[in-house]
Amino acid sequence: MKTLMLFTVCLMSSAVSAATEYEQEYVHLGEVEPGKRLPEGENYHALPDWNNLPEAHFGEAVKKGYTLFTDTQSLKEQGVIKGGLNCVNCHLNAGRLAGGAPLWAAYVAYPAYRSKNDRVNTFEDRLQGCFRYSMNGGDKVPALDSDEIRALTAYSYWLATNAPVNSQLPGRGYFSADKPAQAPDFARGKAVYQEQCAFCHAQNGEGRKAEGRYVFPPLWGEDSYNWGAGMHQINTAAAFIKTNMPLGMGNTLTDQQAWDVALYINSQNRPQDPRFTGNVKETAEKYHAHQGMYGKPSPTDKHILGDPAQQPK
Repeated sequence: MKTLMLFTVCLMSSAVSAATEYEQEYVHLGEVEPGKRLPEGENYHALPDWNNLPEAHFGEAVKKGYTLFTDTQSLKEQGVIKGGLNCVNCHLNAGRLAGGAPLWAAYVAYPAYRSKNDRVNTFEDRLQGCFRYSMNGGDKVPALDSDEIRALTAYSYWLATNAPVNSQLPGRGYFSADKPAQAPDFARGKAVYQEQCAFCHAQNGEGRKAEGRYVFPPLWGEDSYNWGAGMHQINTAAAFIKTNMPLGMGNTLTDQQAWDVALYINSQNRPQDPRFTGNVKETAEKYHAHQGMYGKPSPTDKHILGDPAQQPK
C-alpha cells in the first residue's frame, strides 16, 4: 500500500510540474517546427470543474468513466483486457494533461478516418482500438454499446466541455521529440533504461506491483501493450518519453536519449499484433510500414521480432 500511495503522489506532482512546462511550449507529433508556442493570449482547453459535475445519471456515468480510466485493470476479470496497463499510463493526469494525450482533444477530433483500419472511426471505435491494442484485449473488447464504453465516452465528453470541434486542438497527442543527430541505438538505449527507467519499471521491463496490482506498468513482456499499439512506434514512444519521463522529471532526457531508450524498449518481445495474418513478414508489410521494430531482427540475438515462437506466453 505504501508503494501505491507513493505512485499516486508522484503522478500528481508530475502533472503539476509538467503542466507549467506544457503551457510554455507545444509541438504536435510529426510537426517540423519544434519549439512552436501558443499564440499570445491563447491557452489550452480549460477543464470543467469537478465540483460542478452534474448530479444523477450523467454525473454517475462520468464518475464511472473516470474510475475505469484510472483503474482499467479492474476489467481483467471480465476478460476484455489481458495486460497490466491502465489508460492513465499513456493518457496522463487522468486524460487531462495537454501534451499527455488528453481525452478532451481526442473527443472533438472524431469521427475521423484512420488508415489503421481504413475506415471512418467514431470516438467509441477509437476507444475499442485502445482496448484491442494498448490494453492487449485482442478481439475480446467491450462492445460499442457496453456500459464501459458509454462511461468512458461520457467522461471524455465532459472533459471536452466547451471545446470547439477541431481535430488539431493545441495539446492534442504528445509533444514531439526532435529527430536525433544519430540514429537510435540499442546499446545506448539500454544504458538509459538502466539508469533512468529500471527503478520504476524493473530490470527487465516487467513493471512493479503492490498487493498483486501494477503500480508501474510493464513495458514489454506478456502484460504490456501488444505489437499493434501506437506506443510500439519508436517516434511515438520517444515523444511520450521525452516530455513525460522519468515520472515527475519530464524534459530532463535529451532527444537522443529519448529515441535511444524508445528503440531499446520497443526491441523487446511483446504480445502479438491482433491483426497477425499467420506470417510475420506479410503482417509487417501490411500493417507496419512506419517507425517500429515489428518484423525486424532483434538487436540481441537476431530473432525476428513478432515471431510467434518468441511471443510471451
